[in-house]
Amino acid sequence: MAEDRYMQSLLLDFYGELLTDKQRECCELHFNEDLSLAEIAEQCGISRQGVWDNIRRALASLEEIEEKTGLIRRFSETQRALERLGETAEKLLALPLGEEAQTLAHRLSDGLGALLERG
Repeated sequence: MAEDRYMQSLLLDFYGELLTDKQRECCELHFNEDLSLAEIAEQCGISRQGVWDNIRRALASLEEIEEKTGLIRRFSETQRALERLGETAEKLLALPLGEEAQTLAHRLSDGLGALLERG
Protein backbone atom coordinates (compact mmCIF):
# COMPACT_ATOMS: atom_id res chain seq x y z
CA MET A 1 0.00 0.00 0.00
CA ALA A 2 2.82 2.40 0.88
CA GLU A 3 4.53 1.57 -2.43
CA ASP A 4 1.31 2.39 -4.28
CA ARG A 5 1.10 5.77 -2.53
CA TYR A 6 4.77 6.43 -3.29
CA MET A 7 4.28 5.58 -6.98
CA GLN A 8 1.16 7.75 -7.15
CA SER A 9 3.13 10.66 -5.70
CA LEU A 10 5.93 10.08 -8.21
CA LEU A 11 3.44 10.00 -11.07
CA LEU A 12 1.96 13.27 -9.85
CA ASP A 13 5.39 14.88 -9.42
CA PHE A 14 6.61 13.82 -12.86
CA TYR A 15 3.47 14.30 -14.93
CA GLY A 16 1.02 16.30 -12.82
CA GLU A 17 1.22 19.36 -15.06
CA LEU A 18 -0.38 17.29 -17.84
CA LEU A 19 -3.61 16.88 -15.85
CA THR A 20 -6.56 19.24 -15.80
CA ASP A 21 -6.46 21.80 -13.01
CA LYS A 22 -9.25 20.05 -11.10
CA GLN A 23 -7.64 16.60 -11.46
CA ARG A 24 -4.27 17.94 -10.30
CA GLU A 25 -5.84 19.76 -7.35
CA CYS A 26 -7.78 16.67 -6.20
CA CYS A 27 -4.72 14.44 -6.53
CA GLU A 28 -2.41 16.86 -4.74
CA LEU A 29 -4.84 17.23 -1.85
CA HIS A 30 -5.38 13.48 -1.62
CA PHE A 31 -1.82 12.21 -2.08
CA ASN A 32 0.32 15.07 -0.80
CA GLU A 33 -1.94 16.61 1.84
CA ASP A 34 -3.56 13.28 2.80
CA LEU A 35 -7.08 14.75 2.81
CA SER A 36 -10.09 12.47 2.64
CA LEU A 37 -12.48 12.51 -0.31
CA ALA A 38 -15.05 14.32 1.85
CA GLU A 39 -12.53 16.99 2.86
CA ILE A 40 -11.46 17.52 -0.74
CA ALA A 41 -15.09 17.64 -1.89
CA GLU A 42 -15.84 20.35 0.66
CA GLN A 43 -12.75 22.35 -0.23
CA CYS A 44 -13.31 22.07 -4.01
CA GLY A 45 -17.07 22.48 -3.93
CA ILE A 46 -17.82 19.17 -5.66
CA SER A 47 -19.25 15.84 -4.55
CA ARG A 48 -17.19 13.01 -3.07
CA GLN A 49 -18.03 11.03 -6.20
CA GLY A 50 -16.70 13.91 -8.31
CA VAL A 51 -13.46 13.87 -6.34
CA TRP A 52 -13.15 10.09 -6.72
CA ASP A 53 -13.82 10.32 -10.47
CA ASN A 54 -11.19 13.05 -10.89
CA ILE A 55 -8.59 11.05 -8.98
CA ARG A 56 -9.40 7.80 -10.80
CA ARG A 57 -9.24 9.43 -14.25
CA ALA A 58 -6.07 11.30 -13.33
CA LEU A 59 -4.31 8.14 -12.16
CA ALA A 60 -5.34 6.30 -15.30
CA SER A 61 -3.90 9.13 -17.41
CA LEU A 62 -0.69 9.32 -15.38
CA GLU A 63 -0.14 5.56 -15.55
CA GLU A 64 -0.71 5.60 -19.31
CA ILE A 65 1.82 8.40 -19.73
CA GLU A 66 4.39 6.50 -17.66
CA GLU A 67 3.73 3.35 -19.64
CA LYS A 68 4.47 5.24 -22.86
CA THR A 69 7.44 7.30 -21.67
CA GLY A 70 9.04 5.16 -18.95
CA LEU A 71 10.50 8.29 -17.40
CA ILE A 72 9.98 7.20 -13.78
CA ARG A 73 11.31 3.72 -14.53
CA ARG A 74 14.48 5.17 -16.08
CA PHE A 75 14.82 7.67 -13.23
CA SER A 76 14.59 4.83 -10.67
CA GLU A 77 17.11 2.72 -12.58
CA THR A 78 19.53 5.66 -12.71
CA GLN A 79 19.12 6.27 -8.97
CA ARG A 80 19.89 2.62 -8.19
CA ALA A 81 22.94 2.69 -10.48
CA LEU A 82 24.24 5.83 -8.77
CA GLU A 83 23.73 4.21 -5.36
CA ARG A 84 25.73 1.16 -6.46
CA LEU A 85 28.51 3.40 -7.79
CA GLY A 86 28.51 5.30 -4.51
CA GLU A 87 28.90 2.04 -2.58
CA THR A 88 31.78 1.07 -4.86
CA ALA A 89 33.43 4.47 -4.29
CA GLU A 90 33.10 3.98 -0.53
CA LYS A 91 34.81 0.58 -0.80
CA LEU A 92 37.54 2.17 -2.87
CA LEU A 93 38.08 4.78 -0.17
CA ALA A 94 38.59 2.01 2.39
CA LEU A 95 41.55 0.64 0.42
CA PRO A 96 45.09 1.85 0.99
CA LEU A 97 45.54 4.25 -1.91
CA GLY A 98 48.14 6.77 -2.89
CA GLU A 99 47.40 10.43 -2.20
CA GLU A 100 46.26 11.22 -5.75
CA ALA A 101 44.05 8.10 -5.96
CA GLN A 102 42.56 8.91 -2.54
CA THR A 103 41.76 12.46 -3.71
CA LEU A 104 40.11 11.16 -6.88
CA ALA A 105 38.11 8.57 -4.93
CA HIS A 106 36.86 11.30 -2.55
CA ARG A 107 35.92 13.49 -5.50
CA LEU A 108 34.05 10.57 -7.08
CA SER A 109 32.23 9.76 -3.85
CA ASP A 110 31.28 13.39 -3.23
CA GLY A 111 30.05 13.84 -6.81
CA LEU A 112 27.89 10.73 -6.65
CA GLY A 113 26.49 11.82 -3.29
CA ALA A 114 25.57 15.22 -4.72
CA LEU A 115 23.81 13.60 -7.69
CA LEU A 116 21.80 11.34 -5.40
CA GLU A 117 20.75 14.25 -3.17
CA ARG A 118 19.48 16.23 -6.15
CA GLY A 119 17.36 13.29 -7.33
